[in-house]
Amino acid sequence: MYDESQSPYRGCIFDLDGTLADTLHSIAHFGNRTLETFGLPPIPVADYKLLVGNGAEVLMDRMLAHVGACLTGDARRAFRAEYDRRYAADPLALVGAYPGVPQVLAKQHSQGVRLGVLSNKPDDMTQAIVAELYPDIFDVVHGQREGVPTKPDPTALLSLAEELALPPGDILYVGDSGVDMDAGRAAGMDTCGVRWGFRSREELLDHGAKFLAGDPLQLMLIIEKG
Repeated sequence: MYDESQSPYRGCIFDLDGTLADTLHSIAHFGNRTLETFGLPPIPVADYKLLVGNGAEVLMDRMLAHVGACLTGDARRAFRAEYDRRYAADPLALVGAYPGVPQVLAKQHSQGVRLGVLSNKPDDMTQAIVAELYPDIFDVVHGQREGVPTKPDPTALLSLAEELALPPGDILYVGDSGVDMDAGRAAGMDTCGVRWGFRSREELLDHGAKFLAGDPLQLMLIIEKG
């Protein structure tokens, strides 16, 4: 049962990459193996922090632009298919939960806060990672699905709020990028940017983050006290 005295938010929705899951080395691993397959040079791991965030299709374009390559037609489709094949075969490779985050989520779950995940990562990979890192914690989990616009479009966030049976104003949206802050604000939700993820404090503030959390303890206090 939700205890209203515990939190100004009846629900929280979280981004995945850079927020719940440290996936940077995983994404870089599969991205660079894909580039290698096509005879292209690797990208430094740290550079992927600025390439991710808008879904796999945009990631492919940014990777190719980063290495100065232009693939079109069947070659471009084969590039994306190679990345998907590699990632889908082992989506948990080099992936871990950020220290302290599982404890925060377990506490909120025990107090009856409704919890969801919305990622621009493909849905099957999102489901696999969340199930492994956070079993039996989230009420609703969605990644990128065909026919549903990716963030920062608020459509998927608003749909997830309906699945949680909560109005947007009762939900805190937590992410690590400007894309997340834009999506949350467009959906009418308060937003919290986490500082352990892929993007900078300045980006989060520039995109209207209401709160910033420097560590999981601070995130818990924001969820519970606003």
